[in-house]
Amino acid sequence: MNTIRITKQFNFETGHALYGYDGKCKNVHGHSYKLSVTVSGAPITDNSHVKYGMVIDFSDLKKIVKEEIVDIFDHATVFNQNTPHIELAKELQARDHHVILVDYQPTSEMMVIDFAAKIKSRLPKNINLFSLKLQETDTSFAEWFSSDN
Repeated sequence: MNTIRITKQFNFETGHALYGYDGKCKNVHGHSYKLSVTVSGAPITDNSHVKYGMVIDFSDLKKIVKEEIVDIFDHATVFNQNTPHIELAKELQARDHHVILVDYQPTSEMMVIDFAAKIKSRLPKNINLFSLKLQETDTSFAEWFSSDN
């Protein structure tokens, strides 16, 4: 049986700030993130199956990633809830801004770890999350590979 990898790409806009950082990213700012999600599995071999020949229907993968990541993080501002940024978060929430409080520093590295856990929990048992690539800018990205974890 052949194992095949398929990839679906997503785009979303998210703001964040890195509390305690010694550079510009300590300030609230945003990125046009690009997320590439690669899964692996065997194509369905039952020619009577409606999804014959597919590892997973791209629309099924899209539904998972949109519900777990894109619809939540798009046009949101992410702060570490364990920092004084919590006060800024409360102020923004009071003004009806979409704020996400996480228990980690909202770097691309930590976000991609969070995203991997969320996506893995929703995949069918016969589909494996192979890798994620979270691109923050044209030249900067974080990657997560199942083989490393």
